[in-house]
Amino acid sequence: MSCPVDNSSQDASKDKCPVDHAHSDTSSKSIWSRLFSSASTSAHPSSGAAAQTLSTAREVSSIPNASDGNWVYPSEAQFFAAMARKKHDPQARDMRTIVPIHNAVNERAWAEVMRWEAGRGGEACGGVKLVNFKGKPGEKSIRARWKMLLGYSAPFDRHDWVVDRCGVQMRYIIDFYTGRSQGPATGPSFFLDVRPALDNWEGVKMRTQHFWAKLFSTATAQPVLKPPNPNPTRT
Repeated sequence: MSCPVDNSSQDASKDKCPVDHAHSDTSSKSIWSRLFSSASTSAHPSSGAAAQTLSTAREVSSIPNASDGNWVYPSEAQFFAAMARKKHDPQARDMRTIVPIHNAVNERAWAEVMRWEAGRGGEACGGVKLVNFKGKPGEKSIRARWKMLLGYSAPFDRHDWVVDRCGVQMRYIIDFYTGRSQGPATGPSFFLDVRPALDNWEGVKMRTQHFWAKLFSTATAQPVLKPPNPNPTRT
C-alpha cells in the first residue's frame, strides 16, 4: 500500500501522508481493502460528476514537519484523484469515510511516538518533528516474526518513521495488527505496535528502560486490601 498522495515533487513534502491505511469498523475495512487491493486492474476508474463534488478542504495535522510547519493531509478530491491514477477504482462516495480514518490513524501513530519521546528533551528545541517515513508492508519486523512463531497473527502492514529530536534522529517501527471483535455490532479492532528501532545506543537505552519499568511495575504491583474492621462482631 503506497501513500495516495503523489510524493514525487520535492516541493510537496508537507503533502505526504505518513500512514495510508486504517479501519475503524467493518464497513470502512471493506472499503479500504477494496480501494487498496493489489488485484484491482480497472483501467477506467470511476469519475464524473460525483468526483467533482468532493471537498478540496485539507486538514492540517498535529504532526510537526522537520522542514517547516505541520504535515497536511490530502483532501477528499486529492485522495480520490491519487487512487484513480493508481487504478484502485475509487468511489467518490467512500472518500467521506476514508479520509477521516486516514487522518485519525496518522494522529494515533504520532501520539504513540510522543509517548516514547516524553521526557527525552525534545521540548528544548521546539519539539520532536517527523523527518520522513517509509511503508514496508512486505517486510516483517523481528518482533513481528517472533510473535508469528509463537502463534500470533502477522501484522497486516508496517511503517518506519524517522523523527528528529534536537538533532538526534530516531527511527520508529510501527506494526499494524487487527484484533478480535468485541461483539457482533462493533466490528474488528485495530492496534499499533510502536517502538524505537535498535539502530543506535539511544534506541537500545529507550527500549531497555521501557522493559525494566514495565517489569518493575508488574513485579511490585500489590492487591488492594481492605482495612481491618475496627469493631469486629463477636460470635
